Amino acid sequence: MSVITRAQHPAASWPGVKSWFGQSYEEWEPIWSQIYDSSPTSKSYEESIEDVPFGLLSTKTESGGILYDQTHQGYTQRLTQVTYALGYKVTLEEILFNQYEEISLKRAGRLARSVRETEETLHAQIFNRAFDATYTYGDGTTFISSAHPVDGANQSNAADVDSDLNEAAIEDLVIKVRDTKDARGLRISSMARRLIVHHNNMFESTRILKSTLQNDTANNAVNALKQMNIFSDGVVINPYHTDTDAWFIQTQCDDGLVHYTGLEATFDKDNEFDTKNACASVVCIFSHGFNDWRCLFASQGA
Repeated sequence: MSVITRAQHPAASWPGVKSWFGQSYEEWEPIWSQIYDSSPTSKSYEESIEDVPFGLLSTKTESGGILYDQTHQGYTQRLTQVTYALGYKVTLEEILFNQYEEISLKRAGRLARSVRETEETLHAQIFNRAFDATYTYGDGTTFISSAHPVDGANQSNAADVDSDLNEAAIEDLVIKVRDTKDARGLRISSMARRLIVHHNNMFESTRILKSTLQNDTANNAVNALKQMNIFSDGVVINPYHTDTDAWFIQTQCDDGLVHYTGLEATFDKDNEFDTKNACASVVCIFSHGFNDWRCLFASQGA
């Protein structure tokens, strides 16, 4: 059992320490909540099921009959609620003889920071595992795949040629976004909404999207990405991505990246009767992932 005793902070039992550092740092503004659509849930899991629509009309001869079609159920995505928790215990003696309130009073704040870091790390996993064949989803493929199975064909949300972030590669993937079709091969109005990159690409993404003229050329041509306001929701820089040269385009697709909250982060404290240890904990319950893979297109980088 892990318990905080006087041994963990021996210098705290006697006055004289000028300051304690390592407890308070500037933190990132929440990132995951900019990307995911969040809603509460009271269920152990949430399921979303693709509804495959009708196809194209067929010709009908003057005396012939109408060709009848069927809609049907496609793949199922299930997101199961997971409980995350952390706590600490402090001995009575450590509390009595600790000369520095700044240590003891900030422990709850450290739990809050652990919550935020856990949320960001877990929500970034969907991107970090997007190309990894170890992780497959409702339709049996990876999140970013060139072979999402649909009726009679495969569809892709992966770049045709993986390349590092550059203007031409972004334009090619934006065109691919616009070519998106539903499960019966009918075109849908799919548009790029947001560019998501690791901070290794924050300068390059700014140069590409903010330049008045074409980036890194002598061409006297407008920057089409900027002129057309392709990324209306801007750029999200996510330092929690583990693949530093992978980049993603989020679309306006409904039922895309989703988060379901079963229990908001809840803090509690108590004392053990027999040991007199002080206890504090935090617990939260949520699930996260995606429903429709058409919400994200990506390149692994070169």
